Amino acid sequence: MNSHSDNSSGNNRITTALLLAAGTGSRLFPLTQNSPKCLTLVNDKSILDRLISNLKSQGFKRLVIVTGHLKDCIMDYLGEKSGDISIEYIHSPLYKTTNNIYSLWMARNLINEPFVLFESDLVLNSTLLDEMVYPDRMAVALMQPWLNGTTVTVNKANRVTQFQEGTTEAYTDIRYKTVNIYSFSLLSWQAIVKRLNQYITEGSVNCYYETVFAEMIDNNSLTFDSVSFDHKPWYEIDTMKDLNAAELLFPKELKKVAMHANAMA
Repeated sequence: MNSHSDNSSGNNRITTALLLAAGTGSRLFPLTQNSPKCLTLVNDKSILDRLISNLKSQGFKRLVIVTGHLKDCIMDYLGEKSGDISIEYIHSPLYKTTNNIYSLWMARNLINEPFVLFESDLVLNSTLLDEMVYPDRMAVALMQPWLNGTTVTVNKANRVTQFQEGTTEAYTDIRYKTVNIYSFSLLSWQAIVKRLNQYITEGSVNCYYETVFAEMIDNNSLTFDSVSFDHKPWYEIDTMKDLNAAELLFPKELKKVAMHANAMA
């Protein structure tokens, strides 16, 4: 699914990332009582550390983080630079009473270039991003019984044709789960900001940004090519059960064990 060889030259490769990290992570309590969700350890490495490693391996240069819950923990942890990546923060003071549509809207004045959008609860194999660093793409995975949340339908050209809220037991068509990683061209982002402004002005601060994307897909003001995440490990961590599953997919790095063994010898 999606070879996109036309972009292999890297001319329009995206180097800016936006991370939404404002939420309280209440379903991971008590781990998130004194630490934001993105600093939750998956084995020996935090979700945030894993994302930074992914971004570095893909040549990202700029990371903008929307903070909320325990924002100082993230800022103290990362600072303003990590390797070649410059890091900027924008705080969402209403994080307790708003949803991710508001977090995305908060970035409207800080980002004026193509970017890749990430949520702060994902761990993934960094090669999955190979196809996501080009504009107007959306990460998807074939729907499985244990997955829940928003699904999409995709046509034969791998174009996303419709969003559906929630999941049901049976589908008449092939459904894909949204992985919550999206890339945007500047034109797409400008169109999204216009729509976000309308939602926020109307007071619709507690819905999901997928609501906006779904509406714009329906009226053809936004398009996404789907990128399959089925061939390498990834996991969305919302609960302790998710964390346990992610730790099985992303075991501790063996290098340290081997180094220790050599030292002992």
